[in-house]
Amino acid sequence: QLQLVESGGGLVQPGGSLRLSCTPSEFTLDAYAIGWFRQAPGMEREVVSCVSKNNGRITYAESTKARFTISRDNTKNTVYLQMDSLKPEDTGVYYCAARRKYCSDRSPLYSYWGQGTQVTVSS
Repeated sequence: QLQLVESGGGLVQPGGSLRLSCTPSEFTLDAYAIGWFRQAPGMEREVVSCVSKNNGRITYAESTKARFTISRDNTKNTVYLQMDSLKPEDTGVYYCAARRKYCSDRSPLYSYWGQGTQVTVSS
């Protein structure tokens, strides 16, 4: 089973920053759209941001626009999520996921997932 590996989560104070990384275990990312999702306790998983194959399209949830930046470095086979001006409501487990070519905000359409990394925003 092909998987993704997330890293970079942690505890940060409100207003702080974190950068999450997403790297595949056994395949290259350049043919895939990569989405970042998050899930807070008791809540459904929601899309945070997505970058399509070849950076053709980038999308953000309304709640993360102007604060989060998604990018991909195909030379390092890694996708990043830079999170700035973090708020307590950004707390949750963050997952990256891959699907062929195009972004979607529907998590069942993604084929490969990571195990998640915890982000906690608290003073």
